Amino acid sequence: MVASAKKTALDIKYTMPSCVPAANPNLETSGAVITADEIQQSYDQGLTYGLAEFMNYPGVVNADDGVLDELLVSLNANKLIDGHSPALKEQGLNAYAAAGIRNDHECTQVDEMLDRISRGMYVYLRYGTVSKNMPTLLKGVTPQNARFCCLCGDDLQSVTLRETGHLDESIRVAIANGIDPIMAIQMATINTAQCTGLADRGGIAPGLKADFLLVDDLEQFSVNQTFIDGQKVAASGEYLLTTEDSVTGFDDLLQTVHLDTFTADQLKLNLTSDKAHVIGLQSISRTQNLVLPVAHTADGDFQYHPDEDIAKVAVVERHHLTGNVGVGLLNGFGIKNGAIATSIGHDSHNLVVVGTNDADMVVAIEALKESQGGGVAIRDGQVIATLPFVIGGLMSNEPIDTLIEHQKAFNAICHDKLHVTAHFDPIMKLGAMPLDVIPNLRITDKGLVDVTKFEIIDINA
Repeated sequence: MVASAKKTALDIKYTMPSCVPAANPNLETSGAVITADEIQQSYDQGLTYGLAEFMNYPGVVNADDGVLDELLVSLNANKLIDGHSPALKEQGLNAYAAAGIRNDHECTQVDEMLDRISRGMYVYLRYGTVSKNMPTLLKGVTPQNARFCCLCGDDLQSVTLRETGHLDESIRVAIANGIDPIMAIQMATINTAQCTGLADRGGIAPGLKADFLLVDDLEQFSVNQTFIDGQKVAASGEYLLTTEDSVTGFDDLLQTVHLDTFTADQLKLNLTSDKAHVIGLQSISRTQNLVLPVAHTADGDFQYHPDEDIAKVAVVERHHLTGNVGVGLLNGFGIKNGAIATSIGHDSHNLVVVGTNDADMVVAIEALKESQGGGVAIRDGQVIATLPFVIGGLMSNEPIDTLIEHQKAFNAICHDKLHVTAHFDPIMKLGAMPLDVIPNLRITDKGLVDVTKFEIIDINA
């Protein structure tokens, strides 16, 4: 990735993953474990600019030795430490800020944003493909605190980048929500440069990097020309330099779905109550821990009813042939028939599948095993759409235009044929279900995780 980044005019700086697994290893199975030693190596080799979002906020608050080691090697190397602390407050937030973590992008409410700013932290106002917290947070932005507010994407699909925009779209949305255009631009430029320690950029002045845009007008913020290091690299929406679509050096990442024969028995639930804990999707990144009435068979398995928006969801371990399968229930996805599966399952990236029947869910998992990753949609036992991610089951090696067409076609089939709610990008929403560091209820290969308590819970309520 670092080598590929050098093929573009963009100055891409990588941060080292900090939380693999995301929090407690007893809650999920990851493909590897990253410790302070690996983080130090990335700094020594000059590969990374800092420590990526520190999701294990319970480990920080509880002064876990391994967590503190990761933070200390970064602090001693004067590296940026990126934050991630949803719903953390009071003394816990004090400890998190005191540990040297500079920012947070997981605020969903104004009070959370103000709590962090009051502790000297920067807040990234998120406007991504799925999570769009920025309009809510803008209600708390004032001339006095705006200097601690930055704009960010956080999980943007290629089609969003190409057809809607990235930070340029965030600026437009901020202006549309009443933010002064100059203030909005500051939130995307100099504020972020100061937050991340990029002292050589963020403004137009002697001695700074000549990275700047020319726009047609401030209200619509339509970018006319882009300059990087003083060189014009784009104009009127076209990249002016030579492009290189080829990606190499990933041959060892082509076989990453390790799975024995998968059967419907592995999807069976043991419901003994007429009510169950159900993952409730929301428009924001957080989920609800819903207790809902559910129908089940005499032997305790879940019975799907098309009139009720509850479907079975499972996470299948794909790294070490453990045979682990966590099975739960999902509300709000909207699927009416068939199944969808993906090898994207933040951040341990086990296989995630949702469906209305076990047979199609099994076909979906087997299809991912055959393709070695990506996304797949199944109906009546047949594959009706695929989205190939051959690099580690996470990334595409296709040219961007080809990838976008695949994404749009896949999403259209999921929405039109399987009736997944149009409010969600199916892969991005499904891929976040195992992320057991965002409240309130998640699912991993080891079962349902109550993220408010960081423990596995029984599905029966």
